[in-house]
Amino acid sequence: MSAENDSIFSIDIHTHIIPENMPDWKQKFGYGEFVSLEHHKPCCAKMMMDGEFFREIENNCWEADQRITECNHQHVNVQVLSTIPVMFSYWADPKHTLEMAVYLNDHIADICARYPKRFVGLGTLPMQHTEYAIEELKRCKEIGLKGVQIGSHVNDMNLNEPELFPIFEAIQDLDMALFVHPWWYSAKKKMPKYWLPWLVGMPAETSLAICSMIFGGVFERLPNLRVAFAHGGGAFPATLGRIEHGWKVRPDLVAVDNVKNPREYMGQFWLDSLVHDPKMLEYIVDLVGSKKVCLGTDYPFPLGELEPGELIKNSNFSKDIKEDMLNRSALEWLKMERSFFE
Repeated sequence: MSAENDSIFSIDIHTHIIPENMPDWKQKFGYGEFVSLEHHKPCCAKMMMDGEFFREIENNCWEADQRITECNHQHVNVQVLSTIPVMFSYWADPKHTLEMAVYLNDHIADICARYPKRFVGLGTLPMQHTEYAIEELKRCKEIGLKGVQIGSHVNDMNLNEPELFPIFEAIQDLDMALFVHPWWYSAKKKMPKYWLPWLVGMPAETSLAICSMIFGGVFERLPNLRVAFAHGGGAFPATLGRIEHGWKVRPDLVAVDNVKNPREYMGQFWLDSLVHDPKMLEYIVDLVGSKKVCLGTDYPFPLGELEPGELIKNSNFSKDIKEDMLNRSALEWLKMERSFFE
């Protein structure tokens, strides 16, 4: 990467964080696959889920100063912080999920308040309970968070379900950003080997989320809802032709809640750049436009982009288009000005 590319102001919209110390939620609530941390050696911790090992993480997963050091080395100016999706806990008692959300959201808000030029925060919500979710959404705005992150489905509900629409409507009315991230629960039992829930399940989950919002009429009814999807839209961009063909030949099955061609919504939502393939990056830019593609890395996890922005910076796009993807598109999605960070 050239020095010119490294000098481009960069905002990473897809990064995850967790508090270094959390209550023992399972002990407190008395049930469930709640996540806890075992700090078994310096700068490292085991994420435990229902007492079973889930993942090893390092201190860049919780220490703001370490993240800033790595961002400086990697030429990332701003990170958008969101919780690790396994913390969503939609399966839990809504009161308990709300309590967790308050704890996690206060943690992110505190980091953003201490380092306002380096971090922007997204909250998490108890999506399984409409009223609680809207209540916490309003509080997220009050404590300075710029949006929320949600899962690609909520228990047995896809994102077109009527129970979820008032939450999306409130997000639009509060002028906040929405980040949709896949999670692996629906694939966990069907594909336990080869890391397939991450390699196959998550791309399918993101496509499920996009299709549900298109065919369910969410984008049609809420044209000002600013939604970004993780992992370059997952399997959706590569299968749009099939999706559109299905809409044409079986409208009796596909177009029951929204009669518009799904292709008409290309450019209405954002995708992050985490596609791991230069030709796929070119394709999604062609599909939704450079002003709707944002740098996203899944920092600090290994399935993310290990050198943040490398795919964009090493591309054959003009500097102007690279600027779109590295900062302008994110600023539009967040509804923020670059001058805020200068």
